[in-house]
Amino acid sequence: MTDQTNHDVLLEMKDVKKHFPVKQSVFERVAGESQKAVRAVDGVSFHINRGEVLGLAGESGSGKTTIGRLALRLLDATDGQVILDGVVLNDLSAEELRRTRKRMQVIFQDPMASLNPRMTIGEGVGHGYKIHLNSDPAAVRRAVLEIMEKVGLTPADVLYDKYPHQLSGGQRQRAVIARALITRPDLIVADEPIAMADVSVRVLLLDLMKQLKEEFNLTYLFITHDLATAKYICDRIGVMYLGKLVEIGDLRDIYGNPRHPYTQALLAAVPVPDPTLRTDDPPIRGEIPNAINPPSGCRFHTRCPIAADICSQEEPVLREVDGEPGHFAACHLRTGDYKHLDPENQDATEAPPQ
Repeated sequence: MTDQTNHDVLLEMKDVKKHFPVKQSVFERVAGESQKAVRAVDGVSFHINRGEVLGLAGESGSGKTTIGRLALRLLDATDGQVILDGVVLNDLSAEELRRTRKRMQVIFQDPMASLNPRMTIGEGVGHGYKIHLNSDPAAVRRAVLEIMEKVGLTPADVLYDKYPHQLSGGQRQRAVIARALITRPDLIVADEPIAMADVSVRVLLLDLMKQLKEEFNLTYLFITHDLATAKYICDRIGVMYLGKLVEIGDLRDIYGNPRHPYTQALLAAVPVPDPTLRTDDPPIRGEIPNAINPPSGCRFHTRCPIAADICSQEEPVLREVDGEPGHFAACHLRTGDYKHLDPENQDATEAPPQ
């Protein structure tokens, strides 16, 4: 079990928020209506220990990718702090941030979109090395060929002069992994890094990422919508819903004893090979609500199968699950003062709050 007090924390997010203002119409401005905003991330706190893989899971629109961009300061936070190895990234000047870039890199979801089509693979992979470490052409080429060999882009000297469209999908994904690693970063934000790859090569890419993590002593923020994939590579899992972190804990706790109904629903949606275990009933119904005007109280209560009156009235906070240090969930009925209302916890002895 990872513990923030006993380990070297590399990345920390403290009550981070990111609200994107919505463009107002002329009528709304004339009428003096208040400025609306998409509350993509709305008060998220967590940490990642050095050498750890933290998975961030949730549906599309839950705020996962925004968290990743905030962690790299590709976006500036509306509020809160992003701290990398004790340095508050929010406070850095443009030049200080540029010097810090080599310590944190990103693997984007779509390699075809993130690779420059006018650059050869060698130029694209070596671009960060040229900017941050050494601009000597011979040194750049040596470094690029070395990292290409390590990620399995072989023969490296042939692929060096190829363009992205001349590579297969798996090769392009290896190229963006090589580009992220060439500056020898401490933190890698992997945003759905295998989503665009063929099913046949996904396990190979995950194995490669695990191998490179050990070899380069990397720390990953692994963003995914697939909890089956997260189980393969992550040490801890955080579950996002509509801009909020609703559960976080050790891999064993999240999969063995999920406490938030949303986490349970995500796990129930993971495909299983045994047809006798399949069900036609969806674990949750409906779509994720509008982030401009999220539901009151618990944001999941409009889709929650066990919601009580308190869920629409009070917003739950992350509380530690009894008997499971480091496992936190934000649910009134599972961790709060209202556990006696949980229909799955009829034997609870807690008295109602007075």
